[in-house]
Amino acid sequence: MSNRGPSACPLILALFQKRIEGDDALLQLAAMRFGEAGLSPEFYAETPDELDHLLRFRPAAEAGAAVHLPRWINMFDENSRRLVLEFAGRSGGRIFGLIVHDQQEISREFENYAAILGRMNSLLEGINGPRLFIEYASGLDTSLFVKLFEEIRDLAYVSCCIDIGHIGLWRANRVYSLEHPGEDVCSLSPGHSGLKEIMGDVQEAAAAALSEVTHVIRQTGCLGKPIHFHLHDGHPLSTFSPFGVSDHLSFFTKIMLPFDYMGRKDVGTMFGPSGLFRIVEEAMKTPGPERVSFSLEIHPVEGRLPLGDASALFSHWKDKGNAERMNFWLSVLIENQQLLLEAVRQNN
Repeated sequence: MSNRGPSACPLILALFQKRIEGDDALLQLAAMRFGEAGLSPEFYAETPDELDHLLRFRPAAEAGAAVHLPRWINMFDENSRRLVLEFAGRSGGRIFGLIVHDQQEISREFENYAAILGRMNSLLEGINGPRLFIEYASGLDTSLFVKLFEEIRDLAYVSCCIDIGHIGLWRANRVYSLEHPGEDVCSLSPGHSGLKEIMGDVQEAAAAALSEVTHVIRQTGCLGKPIHFHLHDGHPLSTFSPFGVSDHLSFFTKIMLPFDYMGRKDVGTMFGPSGLFRIVEEAMKTPGPERVSFSLEIHPVEGRLPLGDASALFSHWKDKGNAERMNFWLSVLIENQQLLLEAVRQNN
């Protein structure tokens, strides 16, 4: 199955990284499953040397690939900018995009940040490098995030990465704080004392996420710039992540509750399958299928799946547990890819 067909179809990527302890056979397994599904990789690399190593496992030479650079990179910092350019120079045409996080300091140094991106654009253009995508990640007011790309709309080599989980949780927290000033909705959990009494407020906050995401898509999409999406679900009550975050979930996730709410003991996530379809619909309208790329940034979940036709990759392993965990995670990514492909087909 290919990511691109005869009509314009966005490139579909997924997180390509071990995230589970083991040797490079795990990357070989990922390459195998990505190749079977027609998924392109979004690598996470701390150094250009690590990127070179990961590119050895690229599923197909013709597949587009992106790289999420270290989260500590700060575009205000000269050393960070130098590292971004080193990654760009080493990509050798194998990468279409580099993703870096935004910074809270943008709110105080907006013009300076826009000027820095202007200089980076010139340098990337000079080496015919990959595009630089600035990801919504630090909790900026979304109106300021949009304003940044309005300011730099003419920069061909710099654009935005819309992380729907980050934006959704930002909005959920804003809505919750209207009724609960000074409280962070993401500090709650299903075991929180008194949750039952405030569950309606939590769900109202979570439900606000989708409209905020589609609003940001409309505001940035009309600028005519390419947009990279990080797609994953979330919920303020989620405790699934070992990293302590409330997102990076599958769109099929349910949040279990220790009490009945609306006649059930579980609630859906901020988006779910129907929300993903709505997000894709908006993205396919503006900026349009030829200007968007979708990356499934879903973290590993608990589960094991027999290796089947990939068993030979792990013949040197005595305990295949982590290999089966990796295989299960890959199956979750592919399950979400199938959902995403259906959403794309319905809007193409």
